[in-house]
Amino acid sequence: MSIAIPFIVLLVVGVIAAYHRLRLAVWVAISATALVAAWLLGASPVASIVAGVLLALASLPLLIPAIRLPLITAPLLKFYTKILPPLSETERVALEAGTVGWEGELFSGKPDWKVLHEQPKPTLREDEQAFLDGPVEELCRMVDDWDITHVRADLPPEMWDFIKKNKFFGMIVPKEYGGLGFTALGNHKVIQKLASVSSVVSSTVGVPNSLGPAELLMHYGTQEQKDHYLPRLADGREVPCFGLTGPWAGSDATSIPDFGIVCMGDWNGARVVGVKLTFDKRYITLAPVASLIGLAFRMYDPDGIIGDKKDIGITLALLPRDTPGVEVGRRAMPLNCTFQNGPIRGMDVFIPLSQLIGGEAYAGKGWQMLVECLSIGRSITLPSSASGGAKMGARVVGAYARIRKQFGLSIGRFEGVEEALARIGGHAYTISALAEASAAAVARGELPAVPSTISKYHCTEMGREVARDTMDILGGKGIILGPRNFAGRNWQAAPIMITVEGANIMTRSLMIFGQGAILCHPWVLKEMKSAMLPDERERLREFDRNLFGHIGFAISNAVRSFWFGLTAATVGRAPGDTYTRRYYRKLNRYSAALALCADTSMLLLGGKLKFKESLSGRLGDVLSNLYIASSLLKRYEDEGRPATDQPLLAWSIHNAVYKIENSLSSALRNFPVRPVGWLLWSLVFPLGRRAQYPSDRLCHKVASLLMSPNEARDRLGVGVFTTPCENNPGGRIDSYLSQVVLAEPVERKFLKALKNSDIEALDFRSQLDEGVAEGWITAEERKQLEALREVTIDAISVDDFDPEELRSAGYRREADSGRAAA
Repeated sequence: MSIAIPFIVLLVVGVIAAYHRLRLAVWVAISATALVAAWLLGASPVASIVAGVLLALASLPLLIPAIRLPLITAPLLKFYTKILPPLSETERVALEAGTVGWEGELFSGKPDWKVLHEQPKPTLREDEQAFLDGPVEELCRMVDDWDITHVRADLPPEMWDFIKKNKFFGMIVPKEYGGLGFTALGNHKVIQKLASVSSVVSSTVGVPNSLGPAELLMHYGTQEQKDHYLPRLADGREVPCFGLTGPWAGSDATSIPDFGIVCMGDWNGARVVGVKLTFDKRYITLAPVASLIGLAFRMYDPDGIIGDKKDIGITLALLPRDTPGVEVGRRAMPLNCTFQNGPIRGMDVFIPLSQLIGGEAYAGKGWQMLVECLSIGRSITLPSSASGGAKMGARVVGAYARIRKQFGLSIGRFEGVEEALARIGGHAYTISALAEASAAAVARGELPAVPSTISKYHCTEMGREVARDTMDILGGKGIILGPRNFAGRNWQAAPIMITVEGANIMTRSLMIFGQGAILCHPWVLKEMKSAMLPDERERLREFDRNLFGHIGFAISNAVRSFWFGLTAATVGRAPGDTYTRRYYRKLNRYSAALALCADTSMLLLGGKLKFKESLSGRLGDVLSNLYIASSLLKRYEDEGRPATDQPLLAWSIHNAVYKIENSLSSALRNFPVRPVGWLLWSLVFPLGRRAQYPSDRLCHKVASLLMSPNEARDRLGVGVFTTPCENNPGGRIDSYLSQVVLAEPVERKFLKALKNSDIEALDFRSQLDEGVAEGWITAEERKQLEALREVTIDAISVDDFDPEELRSAGYRREADSGRAAA
């Protein structure tokens, strides 16, 4: 046994050093000290000497730069430059455009939770809160979604006027240009509240405050462009849209065939240098009503009028609607949600170079401009819309499930419905935390390239799940459209959010991990940059530092993954309280597992990894759910660790962890190099998979929260429009919950007495009369039951119409013409 002790000592010290990420010199010093101590305590002298020699042979070449640089680093650098996948200009711009925040810690394998906890709690300014309580509340009261989506297929004129007058289109425009100057968080809260009552209104307001002329002008516009356009955009004199997508370039935006040729032309009576544009765009929100059109196109200068470069590249420009040759005004009909959307076309449309966003200096820089601004817009509009719809759904469907009874029991008490209610509540809690986290990142001044894609993809996907479960619970109430239906249009709108600002399939399989693996990794991008340095000595020195940092990082993650797998992440330092500490430990485990799997994938697959979309998608899901779970814990901490929220937090965390293990399992079982997949499995899941989907008991707790008045339910609904006015059927249903709960004991007493009686009355009012006469209920209780019947009828009723009301205007015109001809 004494012979094995020195080698066991080396192994144990090495594992501890790797787990804690000690420097190589520290590991060697501790190992040497431990060997001497083992010798003195009785270990075999010969074995100790052999172990010491092995330690020296392994460490000295690495510790001495004069040996390491020429004999180890230089050959590895030569090999690395050969296998380094070439980066296209498009990929390079995308990688350099964003900033790295908390997602970088998750990719580290050892997150520093202080970084997350020290982020300030998202808080609205006084003017932002006043705007929510004033103009936003008033605008929500004006919304008649049936009138908008079915009768007019548009907002009524008074609503357009209200939106412009109150500067809803200028929320992001700085105050010095006449806008509201809201933070990203303020923008998020406004869109969330509007989306809770109408997806059409939220889209109409959201687009001008997302990717579009205002955002681009603020970042890149010339001073003259800012001074002219920003005040007009802020007060609604200009309604903007932005044309990017066309028939031949959707998600592949860099391949747009729309082009502009530099030439001379006439503009406002003068002969100037400009661009003659030919373009065909579709799916452009607000295009039919826009007065100012932003346009992305590829710019060419074949005659060398402005320089030697013929293909200048993607460029952005501003076109007034009345520019000769612009064809705009026709409408598309997006799944009957009827927000303003349509095509923009033009052939040989001339504009001067002064209409390029940023002027001639920004010609050819359009892709960079778009990537930087896309991450901002993608972080806010769609996640906020999903949050508003999901939170409203959780509140209203929870109340409906308590009000609606079948077989003498509230439908929310049936376990099948409880499962759906739990998903609605858990997803609403998750979406709102994730949407607020991404908006807060922008408000802190970050350009969250990776979090924005995570937020857009997962908020809209979970939003679709909430809409589906809502429809399942509502049944006939959900599928019959009309003024009383609060859910049908959200169901129709769900695929729209999935599709726009980057189709979700492409976002998941190409963007989240494809961008995150390089941008968020602590060493990969540094290695790539150091390998391309022009100075040979500096290149070797920097590559050496980054390479061996990366090697130590990889070894540490392998050790940490295996240790956490063996212990099921039940030991180790972690922040949080006694309730949440276990969740932090789980995330530490999966952070290490993600870093290990990502490193291995990039090492073995190199440039081929970008074509392994299933693998990228699954590893992206791991990163996404780590970020989601972190957002949940941050929300819980920011709100003061409310005990009543614990079922919602637990459901959401368990759901995220379950998805993480599923994704890791699928990635490793389908790993392209099978033996490596088996090895990774043994490190990540040494005792097999342990995560479980949220239990039935937990689902029951979450469903009960949605169906009863309580603080957690109130917090979940903060920021959505629940005012019970005539045009807000969801708000009315939500307002009935307390009244229904108070009336339930009287209802049970009355129904029990009625069942055991021999009265002959069949209609409800006559039964109440006899109930009072027989003494089952008092006169006051009778009024309570009558009120309960009224609110129940309002909650469950659906609309019906005269057949002529449902015929299209075109059909009616044709029928009238036929009758006139007869």
